Amino acid sequence: MDQSIGEFLRSRRARIQPGDVGLPEYGRRRVPGLRREELAQLAGVSVDYYVRLEQGRSPSVSDAVLDAIARALRLDGTESAHLRNLARPDRTTRTAQRPQRVRPGLLRMLEMMRDIPAFILGRRMDVLAWNPLADAVTGFSGLDRPNAARHAFLHPTGRALYPEWEAVAAETVAYLRLDAGRYPGDARMADLVEELSAGSEAFRRLWAGQDVVEKTYGRKLIGHPLVGELEFGYETFAPPGDQDQLLVIYTVAAGSPTEERLRLLAARQASDAPVHVLT
Repeated sequence: MDQSIGEFLRSRRARIQPGDVGLPEYGRRRVPGLRREELAQLAGVSVDYYVRLEQGRSPSVSDAVLDAIARALRLDGTESAHLRNLARPDRTTRTAQRPQRVRPGLLRMLEMMRDIPAFILGRRMDVLAWNPLADAVTGFSGLDRPNAARHAFLHPTGRALYPEWEAVAAETVAYLRLDAGRYPGDARMADLVEELSAGSEAFRRLWAGQDVVEKTYGRKLIGHPLVGELEFGYETFAPPGDQDQLLVIYTVAAGSPTEERLRLLAARQASDAPVHVLT
């Protein structure tokens, strides 16, 4: 699994032209963007020091240097955090292999949210639990190994489920890479990336882009095979005490066609349908 600091820094350097940061452009450039010496100048560090950092040979790099490089590269908050994780891999290989368990309180929340789709997303984008309406919308229970990335890129229904598939795919890969950066020694993540790379050219292309993004809120279109297009807003919450799980809730506009179609899906379910928990 490619998760090196060098690949990330080179991809961020390629986004910035010398003229964008007030530097003169001179000489023939073999690659796009800033040269190493130009970035070192902007960050106020020696070229040798920056080269060693990009090669992964500066495990004790200071916060001040990382902040200076982040500013020079115009990284946002998520990218800056990702840079820190990659620069200090020994500090982020905590408990990547431990089994994930959803707290009873969170499961009870899913049970109480009968009228809206809601689910718990875990490490590697595994779907750990979901309520009946989320299953009616996404079909999680029909997947052998419920995983949002695997579903989007490898499952036969993945593209059909998302009318705006390219946007969903890009967001999925960027969040998966952010998660991989938090636990660079995670063998199961490496296996997942290898599986997705082998099965999807689109995944390989997006993974090579090195983009990272937090999963927060937004809009999601679902092309449902029974009721047609569903337009949701989604909100994502990190439960206190577990940064590796996210509660994702789909919302609908009052009086919208989606609200009515969601009622039709809910009516097809048994009133006592249980929350599903991945074991």
